[in-house]
Amino acid sequence: MEKAKLLGKALVKNSNNPQLAWMLFNRTLIVGKCINITSFRRTLPLIIPILIRANMFSEIDTLHHHLLLFPTPPHHLLYSIVKSLANADHVHKAFSHFQSIRTQFPHTPPSIILYNLLVRTCLKQNCPNFVSWLYKDIILSKVKFETYTLNLLIDGLCDSGRLEDARELFDVMRAKGCEPNDYSFGILARGYCRYGLALKGMELLDLMKRMGSVPNIVIYNTFIASFCKEGNNDEAERLVERMKEDGLAPNVVTFNTRISALCKSGKLLEASRIFRDMQMDGELGLPNPNAVTHNLMLDGFCREGMLEEAKTLVLAMKRDGIFSSVDSYNIWLLGLVRNGKFLEAQAVLEEMADDGARPNAYSYNILIDGLCKNDMFADARRVVDLMITRGVSPDVATYSALLQGYCRKGKKVEANKILNEMISGGCLPNTYTCNILLHSLWREGKIAEAERLMQKMNERGEGLDTVSCNIVIDGLCRSGKIDKAVEIVSEMWVHGSAALGNLGNSYIGLVDENRKICLPDLITYSTVINGLCRDGRLDEAKKKFVEMLGRNLCPDSTVYNIFLHNLCKRGKISSAFQVLKDMERKGCNKTLETYNCLIFGLGSTNQIFEMFGLMDEMKERGISPNVYTYNIVLSSICEGERSEEAAFLLDEMLQRGITPNIYSFKLLIKTFCRTGEFRPAQDAFEIAVSVWGHKEVLYSLMFNELLSGGEILEAKQLFEDALDRCFDLSSFCYKGLFDRLCLHENLECSYDLLKKMLQRGCRFDPALFMPVIDYLGRRGNKHEVNELTERMLAMSSEVEIENNVHIDGKKLNHSKKYSDGGSDWQTILHRDDGSAIAMKTLKRVQKGWGQGYLQAQKNEVFDEWDITV
Repeated sequence: MEKAKLLGKALVKNSNNPQLAWMLFNRTLIVGKCINITSFRRTLPLIIPILIRANMFSEIDTLHHHLLLFPTPPHHLLYSIVKSLANADHVHKAFSHFQSIRTQFPHTPPSIILYNLLVRTCLKQNCPNFVSWLYKDIILSKVKFETYTLNLLIDGLCDSGRLEDARELFDVMRAKGCEPNDYSFGILARGYCRYGLALKGMELLDLMKRMGSVPNIVIYNTFIASFCKEGNNDEAERLVERMKEDGLAPNVVTFNTRISALCKSGKLLEASRIFRDMQMDGELGLPNPNAVTHNLMLDGFCREGMLEEAKTLVLAMKRDGIFSSVDSYNIWLLGLVRNGKFLEAQAVLEEMADDGARPNAYSYNILIDGLCKNDMFADARRVVDLMITRGVSPDVATYSALLQGYCRKGKKVEANKILNEMISGGCLPNTYTCNILLHSLWREGKIAEAERLMQKMNERGEGLDTVSCNIVIDGLCRSGKIDKAVEIVSEMWVHGSAALGNLGNSYIGLVDENRKICLPDLITYSTVINGLCRDGRLDEAKKKFVEMLGRNLCPDSTVYNIFLHNLCKRGKISSAFQVLKDMERKGCNKTLETYNCLIFGLGSTNQIFEMFGLMDEMKERGISPNVYTYNIVLSSICEGERSEEAAFLLDEMLQRGITPNIYSFKLLIKTFCRTGEFRPAQDAFEIAVSVWGHKEVLYSLMFNELLSGGEILEAKQLFEDALDRCFDLSSFCYKGLFDRLCLHENLECSYDLLKKMLQRGCRFDPALFMPVIDYLGRRGNKHEVNELTERMLAMSSEVEIENNVHIDGKKLNHSKKYSDGGSDWQTILHRDDGSAIAMKTLKRVQKGWGQGYLQAQKNEVFDEWDITV
């Protein structure tokens, strides 16, 4: 007893020196072959935590084996080791010890309390196979289940997407001697709501009443939030009334739940209505909004860009004295930054300090992250300096924001400076920071450097997590190494991040078994499925999908959208709708991308009516079409030259606050012009200019379409506007304009345009001079003929020089092709259409035309011009 007491004191004294503590314990009790179980009982709770903190698991194994040597092995001590390991989240070690004990002593099971701990830890660490083994072992050992145990198992099944299995286990709870409690119903209700099956889950409310209990307010709030999120506000309202019938008064949490769900789904008008009703000072019998309610509304307004409403709310909160917390300020800061209001955000930071709400690191990081995402790195660095000046140390998130910004822009030198500054400041990069660098290196194709970084991460103990693996897998898919990516995913289930050793980097061996093994997740499978689909290997992608389901990974809308996109892109519309049915069966809600994929597929087969049907459906479900949706429909309509419907869609876009992009206007203008509706085309052009400004692409598009439609005067006016704005003319079919003007003998306009182009210093095909010189020659404008001919020769020489640049014996073409298919200067001299006069003119100029020769040859020159007419 005395020895155990002294050893206990020594262990406590040396708890920070695990090697010495173990040596003392080992010599005293193990090497000394102590068989006094009391000594172990007293000292084991002291030595085990020391060994766990030091990751000395081999020593724990030694201790485990020593306890087995007792004539009557102390099961309670063996199980206490398992308990300590599980509490420290070392689930693999705990499970290994537990299996060893159960194998050797199958008739001596632990209490249900230890089973509960192990089940909870395994679920937390995402080890479903361990949970399954434990459940079977409880049944075999005939340990009596507790309601808590079954609640844990039901929760785990719901989390892994096995809702049917969860319901089946719930239904047999009474048969196992356990009465379902409010938590049982609440867990299952949350599971139904999570997978969009709230209506089906509502039967739980009736079941509770049949079992003699009343649903509590938490369960009601769960269903209300789900219905609000789905946009089923009528059902949510009915449920609130049902609560009242059950004698439950909706509390502020009920309304906050509704407001939160509505704000997250972008339904601010409905959320505002409820918020206003709550502010009616009890007139409607509703609870008053609290600080959480106000923060939810503030966040909702900011997310939707409704800054005026947000400012009004902030002022009201200040007036009522509920805008003093850092949380409220940070929500407002984030809203301003999201909407690009950086100066206002800076002012809010100053205001926080004045109001006594001292900004924390997160406050500064919001602004720093926003500035970095907008490439305002100098301003971001000034904010970092400010936070240091005010006594707030930059943290990992601060440096990571800067690092991510520099890496995204390819600024390697600056990124390295940040990394060095971070380390020298005692802020060590974590896995998240390293993943930023890893992603940047893979994106730039610097695979060798990426592998060295992974080696350093592994050596430093940060470890490669699932995100790291996903970055590598994505990089392999993008670089065409899809088979290698698929191989790594399969190996991850066995070796975790050590599967990256398959890249060929031999220095990454198996990850230390004591670390948490990272397993493939939904993003991992989404990445390889997308890579296989993009490569046209749909059958293999389907197999990966089935494998994912077998691994208890529940697919989300993103995975289904990958299949829908690729099927619709290949015209397999019927297959796409089969996938859609499976998606709905699995409880995945259709997203904007889902609808866009399907509408695109229908458009490829010219099913216009069905496209509009899907657009109506998505509006009814509260999913607003975006500009891409409208462009898909516009493209199909415009292809059929259905200009009235195209005009209707443009009006609808503008009314719904959806800004058409350049492509939208391109489709509209082309369609109107090709159906001869030039006034609507002009209207569309003017709207486009009002939205996007005076863009060269808009002017060239409108000019070319007007010219193609024979609207010569309108095209000429637009071309002059383009010249006044000094646009690059390479995309304007201006030669066509000159040809049309000459064809209609409107040569005066041609001459004016040519002079304007020369005054602006425009670059164009020298052949453009010919019809104008021809026209001036017939009029007898000798000086102008001489001047333009000289300019033509000078420009042709420049074109010749630019088109023939020799480097290392190779000819490079540096000039832009002219908009009408290239320069006609060389070919015009050989055309069989009377242009041979150009050769004669050229020769005469080269002989001295303009230096007295023109006067001497007056009649001959005009005779030659007359011949060409």
